Amino acid sequence: MLTRKQHELLLFIHERLKEAGIPPSFDEMKEALDLASKSGIHRLITALEERGFIRRLPNRARALEVLRLPDSIAPGLNAARKFSPSVIEGSLGRKPEPSRSFSAGNDDDVAAAVTIPVMGRIAAGVPIDAIQHKTHSISVPPDMIMGGEHYALEVKGDSMIEAGIFDGDTVVIRSSNIANPGEIIVALVDDEEATLKRFRRKGASIALEAANPAYETRIFGPDRVKVQGKLVGLIRRY
Repeated sequence: MLTRKQHELLLFIHERLKEAGIPPSFDEMKEALDLASKSGIHRLITALEERGFIRRLPNRARALEVLRLPDSIAPGLNAARKFSPSVIEGSLGRKPEPSRSFSAGNDDDVAAAVTIPVMGRIAAGVPIDAIQHKTHSISVPPDMIMGGEHYALEVKGDSMIEAGIFDGDTVVIRSSNIANPGEIIVALVDDEEATLKRFRRKGASIALEAANPAYETRIFGPDRVKVQGKLVGLIRRY
């Protein structure tokens, strides 16, 4: 599933190509989506390209090709195409044992496990474009699933290493749109970027706090951050 802005931009590019035969300029995209700068358009185009919706044609200015549309608009049209989630690389820290984890591959654990969807990769570092697309499913211990809807995300980055969350781990998330201070959450920033951070409040603002002194706490107005879920468990493969 695309974010609202990604969806709007994809349709704008598609309609312009149908009408004029050429894609819109970055200035036209910025105005159509009411964004403050063209950097936001660059992020959206990169996200759409990484998800396989568009392609930038080499050696040509303003050259974009729409490869597919969301199934909600063109059902069945994209069955042959496959999504490849985006990746953000992070340096690896030393890995202490997490306080709550599940080592995949243990027969006793698997026998009692339940299955939840993996919804892509999330940055434990600088926020990246939000990913809301099921890639596969995994089995988790039933005691991690204590009511409500759950999903998993693969972690890329090192900003949460002091919370025992490392590059390559898989985090189990309970869907929720509210959080208490101190909880580790999936935060959606400006409806475009997702990150895994500790939730704090700074007066009327929201602070997304890393668990790595190399990263600064990021402060946002309350209307810019949406809670997408809370960390309830962690899976690590050895």
